[in-house]
Amino acid sequence: MRSLIKSIALAFMLAALSPATKAQTMDKKALNLDGARRIIAAALDYARKNQAPGGVIAVVDDGGNLIALERLDGTFSAGANISIGKARTAVMFKRPTRFFEDVIRNGRTAMVALPDFTPLQGGMPVMVDGQLVGGIGVSGAASAQQDEEIAMAGASAFAGPLQASAARPVVFFDKEAVAASFAKGAVLLDGARDRNYMIHTSRRDKPGMAEVHALDTDIIYVVEGAATLVTGGAAIDAREIAPHEIRGLRIDGGETHALQKGDVVIVPSGVPHWFKEVSGTFLYYTIKVR
Repeated sequence: MRSLIKSIALAFMLAALSPATKAQTMDKKALNLDGARRIIAAALDYARKNQAPGGVIAVVDDGGNLIALERLDGTFSAGANISIGKARTAVMFKRPTRFFEDVIRNGRTAMVALPDFTPLQGGMPVMVDGQLVGGIGVSGAASAQQDEEIAMAGASAFAGPLQASAARPVVFFDKEAVAASFAKGAVLLDGARDRNYMIHTSRRDKPGMAEVHALDTDIIYVVEGAATLVTGGAAIDAREIAPHEIRGLRIDGGETHALQKGDVVIVPSGVPHWFKEVSGTFLYYTIKVR
């Protein structure tokens, strides 16, 4: 009887402690070997379909520890270490390594002093249900851009098809709402929480600052007016004003585009861009895709 009473008392004590314990811990997803192999398989599939000449694909866990590595035939010997470094850097900072390559190119060279840091394009964090589970690094493909594309394909390995039950409602804005948004220049649709895109009704009456978006690709459609847009080159006096967002005074070098009504321009993430000149009122849609 005493033993039974003690057991019941112990059960109540554990139940009482349980909420406090849960408040001090959290559930965490982890990447295992099968998951790493799935990431590598997705990256390899993309590489073969796009005739990548070689390369090394490395997958690390959320602590930067190597889980799996695949080396394609003909890859240079340093590729393995570089790929592992890219994957670790993407994990440490939870962002694509291209961001750091652009930051250093734009003048913030002090970042190269960071330990265990590989600021080269081709590293991507791997996210599952909003949690960081690891990273992938790729080197040795035909170009730095192809390294990143292969890494992106691998990092997307866990992105499943949209289920019918999760379908989002259709969103409609009538012409009055669109006109009112353009009148002040605003965000027409903020999809930051449940979508991978945003829609801005952008308005300019004068030139702006040089911009670099580390994660967002800008799709620009001109509705009214004319402007001169410079893309590429180097942003001068660049500084990070918010996570993943860099601004500078202007761009040196780059390519000049004369924009007018009906034009469309796509600025990939990480590419500096600057509205150098604006004629009158310039209205344009900006669709930000992440």
